[in-house]
Amino acid sequence: MIRKPEIRTYPSLEDLSRAAADYICETAEEAIKERNIFTLVLSGGSTPRLLYEELASQPISPRIDWQRTHLFWGDERFLPPDHPDSNFALAFKSLISKVDLPPSNINRILTESRSAHAAAEAYEETLRHFFRPPAGSEEDMNFPSFDLVLLGLGRDGHTASLFPGDAALEETYRWVVAVDGATASPPVPRITLTLPVLNQADCVVFLVSGSRKKGVFEEILNNPATAAYPAARVRPSGRLLWFIDELLV
Repeated sequence: MIRKPEIRTYPSLEDLSRAAADYICETAEEAIKERNIFTLVLSGGSTPRLLYEELASQPISPRIDWQRTHLFWGDERFLPPDHPDSNFALAFKSLISKVDLPPSNINRILTESRSAHAAAEAYEETLRHFFRPPAGSEEDMNFPSFDLVLLGLGRDGHTASLFPGDAALEETYRWVVAVDGATASPPVPRITLTLPVLNQADCVVFLVSGSRKKGVFEEILNNPATAAYPAARVRPSGRLLWFIDELLV
């Protein structure tokens, strides 16, 4: 059964970033208490930067057991990891470099691969190794289940690197795929998690700010079954939350 999305509205991007950081802390504390591990999927773009800075700052950072937190990425641009447009570079500068996170807990998409397709295959292998069922288990790992996935919303309705009309939207088997990114900004190839993976998450959190996305957001919220936007197809079996600012209402 798919749950209704929860909409949380705040006066500004700064306020929603602080609230989202607090929610992530609560989720991490619960996951680590239950299973001794917290898996967090980071997003790219400019919107999450303030959130990452909040997670790295006092009094938030000490609330998270970084030794038991494992970071992943929902998508990545096929660029060097230190490139200004790299999603990893954003997270490293604003969060990872400021907290006591073991290097082995940083599961980035390796864009040093020979192609975006090779990078996608390698990242899927990384995920399959990380989430593999215990030896002797009869568990069927069709798709991994992350504790929390962060996503953004593009003005064209894309999320992660799943763009309108792209064949990647119809993927039902692969965990990670490459897309050409010709309509993206910047227009470079990208690697992205697929919809079945996003929809298997225990919790998905959208961070959305700015009046330019109001129309897309309203269409997704009011007509989720018919909206022709990739973000509308993110309907996890777990919780779905939208942290938005007042410019969208």
